[in-house]
Order: sequence, then structure tokens, then C-alpha cells
Amino acid sequence: MKHHTIDELRTVAEVQPCSARPMSREERLDRWAELLERNPHWRLSTLFETEYQAPDVLAAMRNDHSPLSVAFGDPVLRAAGLSDDTFGEAKRFFELEDAQLHDVICYCHFGATVPAASAARQIRAMLAPPRIGLFAMLRQAVFG
Repeated sequence: MKHHTIDELRTVAEVQPCSARPMSREERLDRWAELLERNPHWRLSTLFETEYQAPDVLAAMRNDHSPLSVAFGDPVLRAAGLSDDTFGEAKRFFELEDAQLHDVICYCHFGATVPAASAARQIRAMLAPPRIGLFAMLRQAVFG
């Protein structure tokens, strides 16, 4: 198979950019979880004490071989708009709150490394519908 540049292809064909449908938040999170589940025993780097960082420091935090770098390494997520592997960019791209991303990536939950399967479970939990507790169910049954 011979590879050609886009400019070379334009000499023999009309080349137009792909107009794929944007990925939803759920699709982006699902893709990230899938990437982590491909190698569930990977030990990935965490970020240290994210809950204590100033907002500008937190936004810039990153670590090589982290769950965030796994997401950024994926061409599909990059094409969908993921521009780097920082905490702030992951928060923006995946539409997460600080506390949600903290549960996936912070040192305080896992130590220096987190198994990829554990990070994937945290991401999947964000996709699950909220569970109603027993007292809320009883109150709903009684008061409608």
C-alpha cells in the first residue's frame, strides 16, 4: 500500500473533510473507559493531592502514563477535541466537576498508581443513572 499526502490526493480526487457527528459527553466518557479496560492491569500514574491545589495549578496538573494521558493518546478523542492531558482539559472535555475527576485520578484514593480497571470503574460510575436510596423511595411511595 502506498501512502499519499492530502495535497497529492487533491491532484487526482476531490478531498473534503469528514463531517462526523460530534461525540456526546457519554460517548467520550465511554470511549475513555474502554481505552482503560483494554489493559485493566496497567498501573497508571495519579496526580498528587488534587483537592488541595489552587485552581490554576490544578488545571495545569498532568503526569506521564496517567489515565489522562491514555485518553489523550487516543486519536478518536483528540479528533473530538481533547487538546492535552492536563486535569483542566480533561475536566472541560469530559464535562466533569473537580470532585468527579478527583475520584478517577487522585493520589489520595489509590496511592502513586491506579490500576486502569479501577479508573475505568470510576468513569463508568459517572455514566450510571443515579441510584435512589431506601428512604427516598419510601418518601416517594408515601408522598408521591
